[in-house]
Parts: sequence; structure tokens; C-alpha cells
Amino acid sequence: MHDTRATIRLGTDATSLAEAGRLLATGALVAFPTETVYGLGADATDSAAVARLYAAKGRPSFNPLIAHVPDVGSAFALGEFNAEARKLAEAFWPGPLTLVVPARENGQVCDLARAGLSTLAIRVPAHEMARAILHAAGKPIAAPSANRSGHVSPTEAAHVLSDLDGRIDAVVEGEAAGIGLESTILACLQERVILLRPGAITRKAAQAVIGREIENPETSSENNPLAPGRLSSHYATRAPVRLDAEEIAPGEACLAFGPGLPSGADPARTLNLSDRGDPVEAAANLYAMLRRLDGLSPLAIGVVKFSKTGLGEAIFDRLQRAAAPR
Repeated sequence: MHDTRATIRLGTDATSLAEAGRLLATGALVAFPTETVYGLGADATDSAAVARLYAAKGRPSFNPLIAHVPDVGSAFALGEFNAEARKLAEAFWPGPLTLVVPARENGQVCDLARAGLSTLAIRVPAHEMARAILHAAGKPIAAPSANRSGHVSPTEAAHVLSDLDGRIDAVVEGEAAGIGLESTILACLQERVILLRPGAITRKAAQAVIGREIENPETSSENNPLAPGRLSSHYATRAPVRLDAEEIAPGEACLAFGPGLPSGADPARTLNLSDRGDPVEAAANLYAMLRRLDGLSPLAIGVVKFSKTGLGEAIFDRLQRAAAPR
């Protein structure tokens, strides 16, 4: 990474995607689109590259990173997949699911990317450009969200550049991420399957594949999270976030969902995640709308009540972290 050099803008043609992969393989930091959010890629086998990634994001070094690979076979070569992990991989990969499994003893992913854990978080993205880049890189790529640590996750190349221009080597300027929420994270360890982070693959869908209930995690230490995105103060805006707002105070912005607005909402300071109450549309809009409201410098951002089932569970998880004291 070159802090004093402007970040290279790459296109989405085959030559540009191959160049993105080549840069990653040589230790560069490259942001690229996935179906969830934009990821900031670094060679997961190169501890120096991973250290530069942590520095670019300002990311806590105890927060493990997800290794992205282009296909299921590559994932199986890195981790120990039990029967349930294999069922989940075969059902949902490529797709917005991360599996945490024991790392193979001869695995390539460096200790720094795993935050010193004996486990490994792995994902096979569904995004065709992402997979083309991963194929070209020829190595597992650590790719957390491409933003400064704790900031709102990026769903567009412009979001990446607003946080990281000049701090990373290149960005692939693709279309906006379609899902807009990070991947679901399930840990498959010994005889347990644990939901570490909700996302687009819902608990119900995963339970249908394995045929039993999925557990919730025990409370993990703030200084030793089990998986990416488990710090309680995360996805932070500059303005405080207030959840389940039934009215909006003067000077506050409003993040709405569905028809109707709470009393006091100023139309000039209000954005609606989905006028028709569609949780998929809401997930895709969440981070971009938080950024836009935060850019208005409100006294606070009031978020209306909404259903917390299905995809709503993942949306509320992110909003709780944005609202956490800091």
C-alpha cells in the first residue's frame, strides 16, 4: 500500500479483473465488489499484506478476517469441514454465507488473518467479478468491508474512495452491491452449529438444510471476538443512532421503513429503506442511507420500529452496533 499515491481505478472488463488479481497476488490492497458489500482484499497468506490491510482500515488486530476463495474445492482445501458444514457449503455456495471451521494444519491462511485462532472463516462469493478476481489471484484473499474500521460498510465504489482513497492500491469500480449486508456467519465446530452473525442466508433457511436448531453464541469478550463484525460498537456513524423511534425530535434525521412516517420527521432529513416495507430492498439500502443521513450532520438519526424476523434480524443487528455507546 502507498499512502501518498492516488488509488488506481480499475474497470470491470476481463483485463482489469485480471490486473486486480495480479495486484492482490503481489501483496497490494484492492477493493472489489461482491454481492454483499465491497470488500478490501489482501493476500490472506501474506502477513505483511494483512498488516497493511489492518492499517488501512484501522481495524482491531484481534478481529479475524474472512478468507475468500473462488470455489468450494478451494474452501475444502483450507478448512476441516464436518458433515453439516459440507451440507451448508453445498447448499449456499457460491453465496452470502461465511463458514467458520477448524483450519487445516497445513492451511495457507496466515495467523494474523485468523487473529491467532485455530479456526478459519471462509466464503465463496456469488459475484462473478469477485470470483474472476479470486481465480486470477490464485490465493485465498482476506476481504473485510472496504471502509475505515467502525464506519458504515460500503455498497458502492464511491463509498470505498470516500474512506480509503490514497490508503489502498486499487479499487474495481463495479455496480452497487446487490444485497447490501455482510454475509451470514455460521460456525461449524465439533457437534455445534452457531449463528455468529445474521445476514441474507436466514437462520430458518440454514436450519432447513441441517435439519436442526442453530444455536446462538455465548457472550464473547469484546477483546476476543469469535468472528468478523462481532464488536458491539461497529458500523458507526458520526451522529448517534436511536432505535425504535416513535417520534423524531427537531434537528434529528429519520431512517424510515414502510409506509408512513413518525411524527416530527422532516422530509428533507428523512430516507426510507423501503416504502413498501420490503426487507430485501431495506438491506440493500441500509448502509448507503445511513451515510447520506450522517452527511447531513443531524443531532441524531432516529430509526423507526420494524420487524426483526428473517432478514430484519440482520438489519437490526447492524443498527444495534451502529447505536452502541462509543
